[in-house]
Amino acid sequence: MVCVYISNKVQNFFTPAESKAFIKAAESAGFEHQGSLGPAKGEAYRDNDRIAVNDPALADMVWQSGLSKLLSDIKIRGKVAVGLNPNIRFYRYKVGQHFGRHIDESVDLGEGKHTVYTLLVYLSGAAKTKDKSDSSNTKDSASEPIVGGETVFYGSRNRVVAEVAPAEGMALLHIHGDKCMLHEARNVSKGIKYVFRSDVVFA
Repeated sequence: MVCVYISNKVQNFFTPAESKAFIKAAESAGFEHQGSLGPAKGEAYRDNDRIAVNDPALADMVWQSGLSKLLSDIKIRGKVAVGLNPNIRFYRYKVGQHFGRHIDESVDLGEGKHTVYTLLVYLSGAAKTKDKSDSSNTKDSASEPIVGGETVFYGSRNRVVAEVAPAEGMALLHIHGDKCMLHEARNVSKGIKYVFRSDVVFA
């Protein structure tokens, strides 16, 4: 685990096979375009494709795969991490798409539960290791190296404090709500960036 300011990166959180399976499932379900009115209307600029599913079983499976241990020692205002938000989102950024500077809000799930961390797992990007068991020779855009698409965090005076390039299977955790740092998803100039998104729930 590499500490990046108030964020944590976990390399190879999903295997290449798992990342590709999530992409295939999301594409089969069908993405919907998400846009916004932009800063002129008080909204962050947003241009990407999205799908959301409510899947408690999937959320629990991902939580039990290592996140529960990673966050077991963290206490915030007397509360501890208990799982992932079952509202799972998949994002797709094609060439020219990006998400402008914004903060992630905390979500109140009731019964004393609320979200504290954003979880992003990049499903495409620079592969850290080659999966020798993957015999596929198809050259689709999901397997192309991504140029751009970095997640960038800003501190005071718009100073860049962390810049994370998409890497296949890498998880990125960052605090959200009233402690969330201003951040953006930069423009993708080559390839397609796919992201698995959920939130860490505290109670």
